[in-house]
Amino acid sequence: MCKATSFVMFLNMFSSIFLLVVISVDRYVLVVFPVWAQNYRNLRKASAVVVVVWTISAALSVPSVIYRRIIDRNGTWVCINDYQDDQSHMTLIVSRFVFGFVLPLFIIIFCYSVIILRLRANQMSRSSKPFRVMSAIIITFFLSWIPYHVFILLEPYKSIGLGIKISVALASANSCLNPFLYAFMGRGFKPQCWSSFLSKIKNTFDEDDGDMRSRGTSLSQFDSKVSTNV
Repeated sequence: MCKATSFVMFLNMFSSIFLLVVISVDRYVLVVFPVWAQNYRNLRKASAVVVVVWTISAALSVPSVIYRRIIDRNGTWVCINDYQDDQSHMTLIVSRFVFGFVLPLFIIIFCYSVIILRLRANQMSRSSKPFRVMSAIIITFFLSWIPYHVFILLEPYKSIGLGIKISVALASANSCLNPFLYAFMGRGFKPQCWSSFLSKIKNTFDEDDGDMRSRGTSLSQFDSKVSTNV
């Protein structure tokens, strides 16, 4: 479990970031190469890309398994990162920073910058909502992950255990925020969501009314039976 929990955490980190990059590239292709996207973009290719993303994420998460072990510290078993030397530690930290933050952020900014410029140039978007949501995605990504990587880069030099714990929680929250941000990009999402919410409330009250009517009918039948018997 010591190794498994660390592996799952980094698997979640890399997969969420890479899937966000894939979505950004997919939207870029749709806007910049619409004809090619219509002819060659299909479910099979999308499935293959997702498999590749998870495979790369798992491969980059393997070091977290190699360097994790349990030690006996004053009679208490503790799960720690046991790096062979400082060079191995820094190499792992820098590689995670580059592949898990810098490159994805660069790709995301590039894709959405081109999308915004293309949409404005072609006047394909009459509303500023897509631009606001795209900006929110980039800003959320940056704010969620930069504290984690800053604390991790400082880890070899300072004891900042609390900062790492808080930054890990903040970074993990990014995986929860992305679906909501992308959902709000869809047209009619909020009206449909609100309509679904109201319909569920209406159905609940209808069920309650039905229960009350059935109970009232049962009571009336019971009273009539009692009166007949008397």
